[in-house]
Amino acid sequence: MRIGILTGGGDAPGLNGIIESASRVLLQKGVEVVGIRDGFEGIFENKTIPLTLELVQNAHAESGTLLGSSNRCGTAGREKEFAEKFRALKLDGLIACGGDGTFAGLAKIVEGINLIGVPKTIDNDLAGTEATFGFDTACACVAENVDALRFTAAAHSRIMVVETMGRTAGWIALGGGLASYADVILIPERPFSRAKLLEFVRRKKTSGQRELMIVVSEGATAEGEDPKVMFEVAGSPQKERYGGVAMAVSRWLEKECDWESRHVVLGHLQRARQPTTTDRFLTSFMGVQAAEAALEKAWGQAIVYREGRITRAPITDLMQPARLVAPDHRWVKQAQTLGLFI
Repeated sequence: MRIGILTGGGDAPGLNGIIESASRVLLQKGVEVVGIRDGFEGIFENKTIPLTLELVQNAHAESGTLLGSSNRCGTAGREKEFAEKFRALKLDGLIACGGDGTFAGLAKIVEGINLIGVPKTIDNDLAGTEATFGFDTACACVAENVDALRFTAAAHSRIMVVETMGRTAGWIALGGGLASYADVILIPERPFSRAKLLEFVRRKKTSGQRELMIVVSEGATAEGEDPKVMFEVAGSPQKERYGGVAMAVSRWLEKECDWESRHVVLGHLQRARQPTTTDRFLTSFMGVQAAEAALEKAWGQAIVYREGRITRAPITDLMQPARLVAPDHRWVKQAQTLGLFI
């Protein structure tokens, strides 16, 4: 048996855990394991490496992906070419770790490929699963940095605005902001009222609070406004790159509230941290399940987290619209109960 493993889209802490655990199981069964380099580019350009026990052992503790990844290459308009290039690799099946872009790219050609899907995104917004690996690590990064920045903000009596990833889904800002008790959490699903935010901030200043911590998703907006676009990446399935909202909010609040303010963009730090214990558990169990599904030839399945368990579901469950933060989600209510602005 000859099985390929591919990691597509943005990297996420835990990808190497999937590669290691799945490879360990397959190699012990005498399966030839082929690593596909740089996501879909590896299919189109025939870039592969043999995955051996020596290569994958202890990779679980590292962030990134030893196979490389890419979010610059899609399959739209190239479905036939993709299928032909995939067949040329002579694989009996493929374990694909990816997010919405990866599975959207595979949606039109999944019937022609023996595929096992593993949902991956630090944004935690994939349909079909209640949690994705990499999310817990990203939230830990946000919480740790907000906690640290609070001290310098208090020392200088400043507002500190921390920008997180999250184009359309605010899970990272919400999870990290809630864990660090940030005063304000701004997410794309809940456009904020400028008037109400100003009232909240002024009230905090009047009360004598020395520092104010704000966590904002890169795609968050004020009511009636559009997300801020920093630049575009030609050829990418998501060409617009959001950013700049933290600086804009920081400058606006400093002017309106007469309270010195600074901003910090965490950016790729949220992807770069070593995976947390939670993400290591998730990827260990998901990788084993993916390998076992491949050995059973249970193609068309996704390895998902539901009701506290790693289980299988139709891979088409991952090919649905993004799972966004509901207005009445329990985390939103928890933030409100704690007196946070959201």
